[in-house]
Amino acid sequence: MYSWDRRIARASELSQSYPSSSELLIFYQQLARFQKSVFEKLASAREHDTTTLLPFFSELIALVRKAGSPPLAKAAAALEMDSKEERLSLLDSVWQHQVEASDLAGEYAFFAQALLQPYAEFLAAGGNQASGDTSSSVCPFCGSKPQLAILRPEGDGAKRFLLCSLCATEWMYRRVICPNCGEENKDHLPVFAAQEFDYVRLHACDTCHTYIKAIDLSKNGNAVPVVDELATVSLNLWAQENKYHKLLPNLFGV
Repeated sequence: MYSWDRRIARASELSQSYPSSSELLIFYQQLARFQKSVFEKLASAREHDTTTLLPFFSELIALVRKAGSPPLAKAAAALEMDSKEERLSLLDSVWQHQVEASDLAGEYAFFAQALLQPYAEFLAAGGNQASGDTSSSVCPFCGSKPQLAILRPEGDGAKRFLLCSLCATEWMYRRVICPNCGEENKDHLPVFAAQEFDYVRLHACDTCHTYIKAIDLSKNGNAVPVVDELATVSLNLWAQENKYHKLLPNLFGV
């Protein structure tokens, strides 16, 4: 698990190293500070109910209208007019997996995930984390899809873990298998890398044409996977140009 402060510090560092991603990373820093405050307030309240997130909507909307992209700011203005019941329905539809966040209309997915992530992390921190290997391609704690893969050094190699897009739970997952369709033929599972990001890989599948980004901590132990994933969005564009689509878009829809 990576603390909120470490995520914020890493975003600040990478915003200076990668100018093409600096605008996104600077906004992420502000969002992570907001999420940290939500997490801390939930921890002190010890509440396990999505209604506890409703008071944070106004602050998130204000943040997005001030610092977010034009599409996000437009969605924030629309969300400001929604009732408490509509906001709660938005949260519950994602939390209960009635819809995938990526399937929500417009930019509403961002608001649902931005609030649910600290809530889900809070619950996962106090819950029973799954241990050992698992064949499941969805989070063993909350049932969400993985955001990315993490390669952690072990012996002379590295083991692959998947990172939950919602609660940040990590679970071990075999390297030679597609987490989207289950393809196991290594000849159909190419791995791509770019010279400028020698610790980032694209684990692709030629059967379902999806990919998941992998952060190799054996090559860069300073990486904070969820932040480094944002900093390397240029790899996402390369993948799109080569007819691969991401298993799950990140918080910002890329």
